[in-house]
Amino acid sequence: MTRILNKADLAHSETVYEFQGHHHDAGVSFIAIDAPPGSGPRLHKHPYEEVFVVQEGTVTFTAGDDVIEASGGQVVVVPAGVPHKFVNCGTGRLRQIDIHASNRFITEWLED
Repeated sequence: MTRILNKADLAHSETVYEFQGHHHDAGVSFIAIDAPPGSGPRLHKHPYEEVFVVQEGTVTFTAGDDVIEASGGQVVVVPAGVPHKFVNCGTGRLRQIDIHASNRFITEWLED
């Protein structure tokens, strides 16, 4: 069944909105990020690939041995099982969509 969801109805904090597909009969999950400078998750990994669609801002990704900077209009793909984290390295808000190739979030946190 086709449906419309309001972003405000998703599980959220001040900077993150979470859509877990299994709650909505969808095969993917995503996180909508709207974060201030200096913020981002600690090192973690997933048993599936994660695709980051950077909409606005500048972000530094650490993925395995790679450290890359991406900005609005770019897409970053992190393969399954690769430890990764990111931080908003810009002076403004970071807005991105993090697509999880799974109907639920499966995260192994590697840093405290």
